[in-house]
Amino acid sequence: MKKIAVFPGSFDPFTIGHESIVRRALPLFDEIIIAIGYNSTKSGFFPLEKRERWIKQVFEGDNKITVTKYEGLTVDFCKKNNSNYILRGLRTSSDFEFERGIGQMNKKLFPEIETIFYLTKPENTPISSSIVRDIFKHGGDVSQFIPKGMNLNE
Repeated sequence: MKKIAVFPGSFDPFTIGHESIVRRALPLFDEIIIAIGYNSTKSGFFPLEKRERWIKQVFEGDNKITVTKYEGLTVDFCKKNNSNYILRGLRTSSDFEFERGIGQMNKKLFPEIETIFYLTKPENTPISSSIVRDIFKHGGDVSQFIPKGMNLNE
């Protein structure tokens, strides 16, 4: 059986912290699906199609990584994609508390699922999508916080 992990998130935008988690987790899995969550009641800052395109560009040529969007419960998406693993990154202790609760509820909903936590690299700890978005909104240079080759102005 293939080991498939789902890395869910809004990725609004995708950061070097996200990229690091995916690249470091690759040796553990046969495939990682980067799943961009869509919520019809919320609108992201960057259009969903752009986020998907940017992430595909970052991992272009890597056949172990798939990028797609989804709606609904992450565990339902995992079931549909034969994934028994959810990959999550942790920057802070508050991230852990939040993610632990979600992981435990996911386990209740889908007992076969395992949530795998990766600690962010220390240098990426302060980087969050919301901070990067705020810098971008105010005309700041975000190039050091997003993967190489990703251009938020396109």
